[in-house]
Amino acid sequence: MHSGGCLCGGVRYELDAPIEGISLCHCRQCRKASGSAFVAVAVVNTAALRITAGEGLLTAYRATPGKQRVFCSRCGSPFFSARDGQPEVRRLRIGTLDTPLGEVAKVHAFTADCADWDEILDEHPRFPGFAR
Repeated sequence: MHSGGCLCGGVRYELDAPIEGISLCHCRQCRKASGSAFVAVAVVNTAALRITAGEGLLTAYRATPGKQRVFCSRCGSPFFSARDGQPEVRRLRIGTLDTPLGEVAKVHAFTADCADWDEILDEHPRFPGFAR
């Protein structure tokens, strides 16, 4: 249904499930991990996400106990984060998709941590912490 990959093309994946919503996370860790004002993520089922090329290039970093951020070790493209206590889901970085999404629901999460130089200009729902 969807496919994507990293900047260098070494890692490729397929997702056999629809993406139903995107969270634009403004937390400090996501800002640092993305180098931007926020990161766009979608919660996807682990079983629906398949690495089709370059699995050996994937590496993980743990900035928080119980959570890993998985990325390409060659180009640094972030793919997903995963919580140890939720092995059935991944938070897929939407910027790595090659296929169009169409219209999906969007929310802003952790707006209390929003960078002081960022201004949210859309009308999507906002949450000071986790999106509900």
